[in-house]
Amino acid sequence: MNTDGFWRALETLAQTSTIIIDRPKGSAHPRYPDFLYPLDYGYLEDTASGDGMGIDVWVGSLPEKHLTALVCTVDLLKRESEIKLLLGCTPQEMQDVLAIHNSGEQSAILLERESER
Repeated sequence: MNTDGFWRALETLAQTSTIIIDRPKGSAHPRYPDFLYPLDYGYLEDTASGDGMGIDVWVGSLPEKHLTALVCTVDLLKRESEIKLLLGCTPQEMQDVLAIHNSGEQSAILLERESER
């Protein structure tokens, strides 16, 4: 199956949107103060996700903020599912994000962009 169009569309969405970082690396979650964000976390301005908010993004340490992967999540407590774009993430950062979304009542899978490996 050719997925180039899918990745290209997500890359275009990310590159043509303003990234709003509302939870900088090292900051605490507003409702769970023991949870510290390992990377910058935010959303793409003027986009919409399943929760009615902007599409979530994790921004890694690579200098180029290209789409490296996405995480598909299911949260049984909230009874919702979302995708989160990973921009400029190293392989270790991708695994760190995946681990966060595979905790508690959440479950997630990581889909790496083949051309970015």
